[in-house]
Amino acid sequence: MRTQTKIALIFFVISLVTIVLLGASVYYFISQYSFTDYYKRLEIRGVVTAKAQLDHEEASQSVLQEVRELHLEKLPEEMEYFFRIEPGISFEKEAKELGLPVSFFNTLIETGVATYQIGDIFFTGIRYRGKSGDYAVIVSAANYYGTHLMKYLGNILLAGVVIASLFALLVSFVFSRQVFTPVKVLTDRVKEISSQNLHRRLEQSNVHDEIGMLGVTFNNMLDRLETAFETQNNFISNASHELSTPLTTIIGEADVTLSKPRTQKEYIESLNTILMEAERLDKITKSLLFLAQTGFAGKTQKFDKVRVDQLLWDVKDTVDKINPKNKVQINTNLMPDSPEQLKIKGNEQLLHLALTNLVNNACKYSKNQPVTVSIGTSDEKVIIVIKDTGIGIPEAELKFIYDPFFRASNVTEYEGYGIGLPLTRNIVRLHHGEIHVASQLNQGTTVQVTFPLGHYTLA
Repeated sequence: MRTQTKIALIFFVISLVTIVLLGASVYYFISQYSFTDYYKRLEIRGVVTAKAQLDHEEASQSVLQEVRELHLEKLPEEMEYFFRIEPGISFEKEAKELGLPVSFFNTLIETGVATYQIGDIFFTGIRYRGKSGDYAVIVSAANYYGTHLMKYLGNILLAGVVIASLFALLVSFVFSRQVFTPVKVLTDRVKEISSQNLHRRLEQSNVHDEIGMLGVTFNNMLDRLETAFETQNNFISNASHELSTPLTTIIGEADVTLSKPRTQKEYIESLNTILMEAERLDKITKSLLFLAQTGFAGKTQKFDKVRVDQLLWDVKDTVDKINPKNKVQINTNLMPDSPEQLKIKGNEQLLHLALTNLVNNACKYSKNQPVTVSIGTSDEKVIIVIKDTGIGIPEAELKFIYDPFFRASNVTEYEGYGIGLPLTRNIVRLHHGEIHVASQLNQGTTVQVTFPLGHYTLA
């Protein structure tokens, strides 16, 4: 069953139950009120009749008779009964004659009032103590008016329930259709999107309701999918190029060398070329493997306490060995007084590799201009900022810097494979950190890396 139909039926059943309960309640309470009111009317007639018949004052009798004729109309099948109450007398005979239970008379004697119903005939009995003695006065009459009223009311309520139920059914389906129309529109548009047109997005008319939020969520998912597809395409394209270039060189060099006999010097030159390209291929392969390994959750990595300031000095020593001409300066002005505020939980070798990549890039792409490495802390984070004044990154290419093998259009004269920054980001993510890159063309690049302080559980 479709969800739309299910919701419509649930709404209809709830409405139907509510309408039926409301109608039954109205019928029940009006019925109870009608019967109670009729019993009260019979009781009043019993009192008036008793005063008129049992008290032998002529003045009172004439007044009561006049009141009865003016204000108490004759009821259908109205009957009046008078039974003297004396000690030890049982009313079994009288009860049998009237078709009433003996308990009716017992209740009348004990409480002074008793009521009973046989079909459409209502009985009300009162105990009357007058001048002539103690009597049980019983008045009976057919409640045609009340019976017909309740029958009429029942018909009206039944018709009302049927009409209201049909209306509720119609409203239920209209309501459910109205509610699910945006969902159907959303579903139809989603069906039109495939891997060939991931650039398409769902229209967002109202982002504050649940359907709008669903559309926003789906659009965000499409953004991630489109980025993933672009990244995959870029990776395949760049990886095939980076891997095929040294392979082509090796194969070509070997073919040329083997095409005819060579001198020892030519063989040595050819082998050197092959060795250089093989080493290049080895570096690319190892970088790819390491990049893949750091893309996992990191559960196999060993994490210990690492002091970030000491780590940065170790990074500087490594950069000095790799590039003695560098001008890296470590700014410690914002460092906290307590060494505990500089400790994070992580893998020192991976962190060393990530920060070395960033500092090396800053030196390389600024042609060994001054590079500032600053360290500071907040209440919950350690912050490292690496700033250079180099060539920068074109603004339109910033979104691709984490794609493996991607290299900006202005770095063709610099050696590299485009793996360092994606590798660094994977390492930072392993440590629950964040990396942000801001750059302006020909003005330099600023990289901010943050790590959470204290202990945390690796996912």
